[in-house]
Amino acid sequence: MSDAASLGRNERLRLFFGLPIPSEPAERLVEWASRELGGDKAVRLLPVAHLHVTLAFLGGRPAGELEALREALHAAGRRLSRPVLSPARYRETERVAMLVLDDLEGRAALVQARLSARLERLGVYRPESRPWLAHVTVARLRGRLRAAPELPDLPAFSPSEAALYHSTLRPSGASYEILDAVRLDD
Repeated sequence: MSDAASLGRNERLRLFFGLPIPSEPAERLVEWASRELGGDKAVRLLPVAHLHVTLAFLGGRPAGELEALREALHAAGRRLSRPVLSPARYRETERVAMLVLDDLEGRAALVQARLSARLERLGVYRPESRPWLAHVTVARLRGRLRAAPELPDLPAFSPSEAALYHSTLRPSGASYEILDAVRLDD
């Protein structure tokens, strides 16, 4: 059981939902990011354990909401097929470097839409005004690099679950813990 389970109902947890990237593609993405973006002091590469496709970021929420959030996750993921994702293009903002993913057959978007609707009904999430974009953040940045890396040689991959994450901020960067997950159908 996680440390989050021992918290009081009103203590706040920094939470988000995501699709964990399977270990082999995650390792290849870390190698790619290190090769293409590493070596710059403005870049903090993310480790394998941090690679995921964010479905919904909730921010600080009371620990007492965990059960309802777990139920929303399981309801949203029920009877859904595993997404098939592949590299589409590189993108960066002032703060992150990411790999935008093709969501073949729209399965990841379906998981995100079902989860988003449930979370919105619970009153814990407001969807962004812009369309959801399947992507994996590979590095944190201090200012734009204006990099133009070649895409990684990475075949399509399929996350096998959707997860509820607890994020703890530390001076060295965030640490992530999966609090619950729902298996997606093969």
